[in-house]
Parts: sequence; structure tokens; C-alpha cells
Amino acid sequence: MHTFAAPAAALALALCATSTAVAPVATAQTQTAAVSPLTTAPLRPNGEAQKWFGIAQGDDRVEAVSVHSTAMNRDIPLALIPATDGKGDRVENAPTIYMLNGSGGAEQNNDWLSDNPTTADNVGTIDFYSDKGVNVVIPMAGAYSYYLDWVEQPNGAYLQGPQNWETFLVDELPGAIEPHLKAGDKRGIIGFSMSALPAMLLAEHNPGMYDAVAGFSGHYQTFSEVDHQVHGATLQRGGATPTQMLGPAGSPASARADAVINAEGLRGTAIYASNGSGLASESDQFSYHASRGVDPATAAYGVAGLQVTGGAIEAVTNVSTHNLDAKLQSLGIPATFNYRDTGTHSWPSWHSDVHESWPVFQTALFG
Repeated sequence: MHTFAAPAAALALALCATSTAVAPVATAQTQTAAVSPLTTAPLRPNGEAQKWFGIAQGDDRVEAVSVHSTAMNRDIPLALIPATDGKGDRVENAPTIYMLNGSGGAEQNNDWLSDNPTTADNVGTIDFYSDKGVNVVIPMAGAYSYYLDWVEQPNGAYLQGPQNWETFLVDELPGAIEPHLKAGDKRGIIGFSMSALPAMLLAEHNPGMYDAVAGFSGHYQTFSEVDHQVHGATLQRGGATPTQMLGPAGSPASARADAVINAEGLRGTAIYASNGSGLASESDQFSYHASRGVDPATAAYGVAGLQVTGGAIEAVTNVSTHNLDAKLQSLGIPATFNYRDTGTHSWPSWHSDVHESWPVFQTALFG
């Protein structure tokens, strides 16, 4: 589960989003970079191998590669699910969906491959997309980075050196990975929790680059001091601060990173956004996990965290999701918003969202 500890001030978020306009930047031209096979597992900070790599090696539907980022002077590991026809044969000119991980990401074994649901009606990422005729690209680095271009270089446990993720995802990665996949020119992008914000921003900053965008349980605002407190609770776990990422509250970088302020950039893009209420759902109950073989003590401890911390976080993101909804309505930009009566900040909801967002993506990517 990806969570961040919500400060008390975050629970009193103002419902009115600022209307300051910041013009989106033009879509940058992609640059050529090499795609290399990934032959050894990337390591977690504690020296253990990241879980997703073993999953990729054991499943011929998944490819593990790396792409060098000049902007960050490092190789970025990636999990790929190439498009197939449902019979295992590769499909050319298929759309590509970029999926961003949440706060701890692959570095904490909390990524789109490592966390898999156990219910037959809610299969995991690989099984879901393997017969959809789309390429899936998942960057397996960037824990706590927000996938943004930072104004300062952090030096924490997870975040060190240049953080130029937007430059990588827009200018470097597509020009390398899409030819490697023999992909077409249709794209979508999905983020959840921490990465819901950058997913929306990448679409806003680069109109026309993504045909569809989805954000699950996101806090989409960065401009105010309260917004900085909300994101700061996540960033501190990575050893960084909102000031390092965006400068002070109210700064130009804070305005540029605010998806509500920049919502006009979503015009013409198919949009799906979702949020739970914060109230416990079936998957937040002790019986749900105990019935699936989880040790009772572990289940009790985990459920307590889900219902208290996870519930509070989801309540906070619910407010920001409504703010984005209101801004899009005021601009006359159509979008699909899915508000659940229950649900905490946890994986079962996000796996469900992959399923429930698919009609939006299918229409946008295949027409």
C-alpha cells in the first residue's frame, strides 16, 4: 500500500481552487536514447533485489530493460508489457500506456507488478493488459520524486542528485521506448497516489501528446502552503522537502506543478479520475485479509493502518479530486469522475480503477 501521513492541516483543505492561469509549455521533441536489456535486478536501498524484476524474468509477457537519462545522468529501469494479439504474438503500431508508480515505488516493492490482487474478478496489471492490444511501460525508479523536474537537488535516502523526471518522461523515454516496441502514435498515462498529480501534469504541459490520462486518489494541487504540507508528508519519507522540489509555496514552480491551475491543458484529452471517501470498504476489513490466508496479527495491524491513516489520506485526496472536477466543469472540459462511497488509500481500489478506466482509454486509443 502506498500511503503518506497526512498532517492535521491537510484535513482542513479549502474547497475552492485558485484560478491563476499558467500557460502550458509546448510538447518537447523526443531525443534518441538507447534501450538496453536489464540483466541484473535493481536493488532496494537495503541491498535486496527489487521484487518486480523476478516477476518479469518469470513471465514471458514482460520485458525488463533500461533507458539512459541524460537529464539525470543515470539508467532508468523499466518494465514493459508489449502489445500482443491475445495469442502471444507481438502487435505493431499499438498504443502505449505509461504507468507511474506511487510514492515508495519499486524501491519499496510497491509497484504495478509487485502488488497483485488475489480475487478472480480483479486481476493484476500483467493479466489485465496482456490481451488489450496496448504496450505498457512502467518506470521502475523515482520513489518519492513526484516524477517532476525539481528546482534543487536533494540528497536523501531515496532521492539523490538531479530529479528531472518530466524531462525524461517527455523528451527522452518515448523516443527510445516506442521505436523499441514498434509502437504507434497513440498514448495514455496513468498515475495513482503520488503519481496521479504528475500524470495529469504531463498531459496538461504537453497538449496532444497523450490521448488519455487517469489519476487515482491524487492530490492535484501544489500552490498553497497547505498543499506543500500535504506533499511534504510524502517527501520527508524520501529525505526531501517541498521547497527542494518546487521552491516556496506560491512560487512559479509551485504554480506550474498545480494540476488544478493548469487544467485548461487537458482540453481534448480523455480524462478519468477516481477517489474513495476514506470510509472502510470490504477490502479494508480484517475478515477480507484473514480469509485470504494473511496471518491474523499481520491482518489486524494492516487493517488498523488502512482504516485510520489510509482513510484520512483518502479523505484529503477526495477534496482535491473534487477541486479538479469543479475546475474542469468550469472550463467546460468533459471528464469521467468515479467517486466511491467507501475505500481507503490502498491497492484494491487502484487495481479496480485500472479495470474501470479502461473504457475511457479504449475509446481514446482505438477510436
